[in-house]
Order: sequence, then structure tokens, then C-alpha cells
Amino acid sequence: MLRALGATAAMMTAGWAGAVQAPSLTALGQLEAGEWELHERGETSMRRLCVQDMRQFLHLRHPAGSCRDFVVSDAAEAGSVTYDCAAAGNGRTDIRIETPRLVQIRTQGIAGGAPFSVEVEGRRIGACR
Repeated sequence: MLRALGATAAMMTAGWAGAVQAPSLTALGQLEAGEWELHERGETSMRRLCVQDMRQFLHLRHPAGSCRDFVVSDAAEAGSVTYDCAAAGNGRTDIRIETPRLVQIRTQGIAGGAPFSVEVEGRRIGACR
């Protein structure tokens, strides 16, 4: 009996750890992969980003794949995560989907030892080049 409980606990822990590494926000499933143009509020320049994995929107100021995500809220048209990127910093991202090609992102945290807080509008402009 104890062995069975231990195995069940191990499977639950492994499942939970996997979910932490790659959360699935329902809202991200609505977005279309491709080339996106990101416009930071208050700035005149735009940044282009080829997005294949919509989770890229969660870490705009941190390197891809180096962060652990924790889902704070998850709804059909909006979601929030906090994340920890070890020595690279941490943050919180709130994302709101307006259409499959238009997204509003608010993110804040610490990157490279300095605080940041930005609001970004993302528009899909086509296929990746």
C-alpha cells in the first residue's frame, strides 16, 4: 500500500513539475503563428519577431527556454503568468487577446539586474520570412 501511494505521489509530482515548465494558457491557443510586429507603448520603433511558440510572448525581456513559468490566471481571452529565470531575473506577464492577430501584453520584472515595465501591442503581419 505504501509503495502504491509513493508511486502515485511521484507521478503527481512529475506531472506538476512538467506543467510548471510549460504552462498552457488557453488564450495563447487563439493566436496565429507567424511574423509579429511588436510596438512598445511610448516608443516609435517596432520590433519584429517570428513566433512559432506563442509562449514567446510571455518572456519578451528574457532568453527563451531559460525560465520557469507559474500560471496566475487562465481564461479564454486573457491570462497571467509569473516566471523565474534564475540569474537572468524574473517577471510577471499579463496577456489579453483581442483577435487571433492582435494581442496586448503588459510585462514587468527584473532583467539584467534592472527593473522593467512595458506595455506592448502585437500584430501578426504574415508568415515568417
